[in-house]
Amino acid sequence: MLADLLLENGAAPEALKEYEAVLKAAPRRLNATAGAARAADKAGDKTRARAYATQLREIANNAETSRPELEWVRVYLANR
Repeated sequence: MLADLLLENGAAPEALKEYEAVLKAAPRRLNATAGAARAADKAGDKTRARAYATQLREIANNAETSRPELEWVRVYLANR
């Protein structure tokens, strides 16, 4: 995904735009929501980062397995 590459290369604001484009077409998609939360955090947009992190926690509320994205959101929300 383009957004993942942008985020990995330090272009968090651009990555956030790409993740949000995905979410517009496919709302509540786990990977895009997780990416949007991380990108917003790295871009310094704490309000959107928290909103996406909260949404991610809601999406995966009944998850039976642990994923890195879910661990990140647990730590992120616990520290905010």
